[in-house]
Amino acid sequence: MDPQLSTSPTPSGDQPGPAAEGPGRIVLAGTPIGNTGDATYRLIELLTTADIVAAEDTRRLHRLVQNLGITVAGRIISYHEHNEAAKTGELLDQVRAGKTLVMVTDAGMPSVSDPGFRLVEGAVAAGLTVTAAPGPSAVLTALALSGLPTDRFCFEGFLPRKAGERSSRLADLDAERRTMVFFEAPHRLEPMLRALRERFGADRRAAVCRELTKTYEEVIRGTLRELLEWAETNEVRGEIAVVVGGAPEREPGKPEDHVADVNALIAQGIRLKEAVAAVADEARVSKRELYSAVLAAR
Repeated sequence: MDPQLSTSPTPSGDQPGPAAEGPGRIVLAGTPIGNTGDATYRLIELLTTADIVAAEDTRRLHRLVQNLGITVAGRIISYHEHNEAAKTGELLDQVRAGKTLVMVTDAGMPSVSDPGFRLVEGAVAAGLTVTAAPGPSAVLTALALSGLPTDRFCFEGFLPRKAGERSSRLADLDAERRTMVFFEAPHRLEPMLRALRERFGADRRAAVCRELTKTYEEVIRGTLRELLEWAETNEVRGEIAVVVGGAPEREPGKPEDHVADVNALIAQGIRLKEAVAAVADEARVSKRELYSAVLAAR
């Protein structure tokens, strides 16, 4: 059976244009993460022509348009994590009626650790058009400035506040080889860095990126030990992104070092060959040599 493909038609041309008869569209619009000068021409045009602007914080939107010297002609609706469940249906109805709806958050791209996912999810389910006006991204900016490998990375958002839950989340990332990007509040940076050091080791390379694109932008690079010492002796303020290097590639051990792991799986009812295959893949050793080592140890 062929898989079902969900597509979101994209309007032709670079200009937003007026709302048409029939279903309208949703545009996720990236906003500056600090420097107003990073606003794109497309963002400005969308804000001045859209029928509806859904904003995470209407006060921040008003400050942005004031700094840009523009006026929002359409209806402004507050749309944030506390009301998106209630308001998503109303917004989708407006799009079905032919309205162009622009979604903006306080900074960066909507739905990336910000409101917007529910709106996109609902629009996709309803077959409505969703597109984006790409803009600044704190995740990508921090990654690019970190000095750490950028070929493979993952975004982990905010770690849990409670120590136990945070420790559990970091344990899941123990073997993560990709560069990791986190967000954190300035007053929680110190305990976060301490947890990272305890989990990943004091010598793991990392970077703390503060106030990106703003006047007092600062990127501190070093080991987790060095970054924790910096956080302990400085008053940290502003928006924070923390970038952490991935786990180093483990050296493959000797096949005989993993015999006990195979026997542990066999004790759980797994067949010998399957247990050997699973352990060999994880330990990056020869299946044939590990199989022979298990038989020799009996």
